Amino acid sequence: MNYKKIGLLSFFSFLVLSTQAQELARGRARDFGVVTGILPTGAHNAITDVKGVQVGHKTLIKGADVRTGVTAIIPHTGNLFQQKVPAAIYVGNGFGKSMGLSQIEELGNLETPILLTNTLNAPLVANALIDYMIALPGNEKVRSVNSMVGETNDGGLNDIRGRHVQKEHVLAALKSAQSGTVAEGNVGAGTGTECLGFKGGIGTASRKLPPSKGGYTVGVLVQTNFGGVLRINGAPVGQELRNFYMMDKKDAYKADGSCMIIVATDAPLSARNLKRLAKRTFIAFGNVGSFSSNGSGDYTVAFSTYEGNRIPHNGGTDIMHTTELSNDAMSPLFMAAWEATEEAILNSMFAAEDMQGRDGNSLKALPIEETVTILKKYNALQQDNLPVATTH
Repeated sequence: MNYKKIGLLSFFSFLVLSTQAQELARGRARDFGVVTGILPTGAHNAITDVKGVQVGHKTLIKGADVRTGVTAIIPHTGNLFQQKVPAAIYVGNGFGKSMGLSQIEELGNLETPILLTNTLNAPLVANALIDYMIALPGNEKVRSVNSMVGETNDGGLNDIRGRHVQKEHVLAALKSAQSGTVAEGNVGAGTGTECLGFKGGIGTASRKLPPSKGGYTVGVLVQTNFGGVLRINGAPVGQELRNFYMMDKKDAYKADGSCMIIVATDAPLSARNLKRLAKRTFIAFGNVGSFSSNGSGDYTVAFSTYEGNRIPHNGGTDIMHTTELSNDAMSPLFMAAWEATEEAILNSMFAAEDMQGRDGNSLKALPIEETVTILKKYNALQQDNLPVATTH
């Protein structure tokens, strides 16, 4: 018996199996050569690259029917009610049940963490957030709180009528919030979501401007639950995979759904320029293949963590002095918001995994190996000779 030959065959079989395992493993878009834009990312390529921002999740997977959760985004580690941050809202399509939007639109500030959950749980989550805020030291005399709660409908996989997210889950998400790496895919508010015909979820990304453009960071976090025709760096991935809206007369794959997009930056921006920044996220929304269908609730909430522009609850003066970038200085930030949003959406899909839920319904995750093959076909992966952003 030729043990040497058998040994070599076993070795090569191991290499093949290892390669297949690597190809099938989940990861982030960049792990597979998918790069959006030219700007460099922050250290974690996450919304938490904006100093002070923290993210926490509480994931609920119970039995055969519960597939939901809560995601918390906290702009800074202080008392947010007492030290509010400038903020703005942009509505791509208003078929949604988010809470707290009108006061942010009117006053231009954010006074609570942003919580994301499922549609029918939004009121309960808002109530739990109020409990959390009025219990904070320093808020003993607070009589009004504007809870910011975003939502998407995860009723395909989740028993949404059961409203399984409870106060303890909200508090757990807030308590677990931290800086650094952010879990993506089937976690928190993205546990039961669907995106462009595949499993959606939570995704995040960031961009860092060069010092010559201020050196500011823009971070984005998304909860993806919308339809359309998936495109990645211009490649018609959804069509190639035969999974897209209006593919056939049965139209089994609907385009309705929603997307929550959260944008954070450390640039000194007012609510006016934050709204302009928020608008640019929908360039990315279209690039990946969404068209904001009739039944899609698509919202962006943008805020600035710049400490000099915080709004004290009791300022003690009628005059506020703030710092703001000029309009002409906004374009690099617009570019950063577009790039980070597009990559965050893709990260939510690359990280997500197959899931079965309510009534035996199931969703397949984006098939990594097939997707990479398609992207190679269309020359949509990173190439060594592509230009990179300057860092001076």
